[in-house]
Amino acid sequence: MQAFGRFVRSMDIEYLVEQYVYIPLDGETIDTATLKEMLQNKRKSVAGTIFLYNPTIAPIGYNTKSSLASQGYEFDNAFCELSFDSACNLFSSSLKDGYRGKLVEIKYFFGINRDISDNPQITEHFEIDIDRYYSNQLTIYDQEANYQDVQNIRLSGKFVFFASGNKFDKQFKNVVNYIKNTALQAKKVGKDVVFLYDNNYDANEALELGYFLSPFANAKLKDVRANAFKKAFSTNPPTSVKIK
Repeated sequence: MQAFGRFVRSMDIEYLVEQYVYIPLDGETIDTATLKEMLQNKRKSVAGTIFLYNPTIAPIGYNTKSSLASQGYEFDNAFCELSFDSACNLFSSSLKDGYRGKLVEIKYFFGINRDISDNPQITEHFEIDIDRYYSNQLTIYDQEANYQDVQNIRLSGKFVFFASGNKFDKQFKNVVNYIKNTALQAKKVGKDVVFLYDNNYDANEALELGYFLSPFANAKLKDVRANAFKKAFSTNPPTSVKIK
């Protein structure tokens, strides 16, 4: 599998604004020129979309330990091939038969390209920004680079798999509603909306609440979540899977 992305830098903040993974035919690789050709006909070339929370990924030859700008990366708005992160490793082992020769788009609820898992202040900024976004006010982060325009979102392929996770403090109501409304909008425009869920809610309730389990976990749940994701993608389009 190969991963490709497009980065932008705005007000000294780096964002990943577009990403695709390519599931190859046997022994095949593509370059960015071929990728752009495939994207001319997304209806034929893109199988669907996977939604994650936010990226922490780098082009080949760079790393995520420091900003791409400090490493001399040129933000030329062009696609580049990406090094694999943990998500790409899981996708590579899961998306096989039924997806070969196709692209899957990877979208993010928040495009800021950095590890924010231990930084609740950034989530607080997201909470403020989402309210400002829908009232046409100035936001902390770049509106186009960091957020999805939910009502006008463009989705290619048959499915949207939501893998953003559900570990959000309930005080962040705007963040939760933003994720939930994106899923409901995907369903409204006719996409198969799929995800992982558990005994806390049935599938319909999970969708209405935006309760989507992450396929990534630590300790004893790591293999359980990964195997559930692989099961979901054992068919094309994928299916929702309940983790018991």
